[in-house]
Amino acid sequence: MGCGRNLESTSSVQGFKKKDHCICDVVRAIKDIQDAVVDNDCPVCPTNCFLEPLGSLVSPSRHQADTRVFMLLTDDGTPFKAFFRDNDHHDCDCFSVFFRVEDVFDGCCATLRVLEPLDHHHKEVDLLNCDGDKLDLRKICKVRNFRLSSSCVTVDLNCFCGIECVADVFLDVCE
Repeated sequence: MGCGRNLESTSSVQGFKKKDHCICDVVRAIKDIQDAVVDNDCPVCPTNCFLEPLGSLVSPSRHQADTRVFMLLTDDGTPFKAFFRDNDHHDCDCFSVFFRVEDVFDGCCATLRVLEPLDHHHKEVDLLNCDGDKLDLRKICKVRNFRLSSSCVTVDLNCFCGIECVADVFLDVCE
């Protein structure tokens, strides 16, 4: 069965059918973890999207964090990209593959904040190739930091086949 479709499985509880939404569950868990922001010293697997508390993806795990940065992967394995407004008005193509979940609603829809990709010197990383029409996957490796953009995108999480958690960071998000 292809990605973006609801996988149906029969539950052993009263024989009813439930729909499994893997990406929805992960994004919902990230939202809960971000909302909780509590301290805990013992992460089990250092790259698991379900790790609690927020900050467990960084070393040391007690690092202050308010955002779990992630990428969504399309059915062909490429990262989903979204446009963002460049807050500093630099010469940038303004596309990113990095997101912060803001809300999950109506079963499997989410509002995601687009995060501006930055290098280790906090300079913008333009993720598009020289022609400006496709992602240059090698440039993703140069991203080390992130900044909140003023742009959000609403997505149907059923349309994605994978999610990769990248980092837990402090972006000074106002709740």
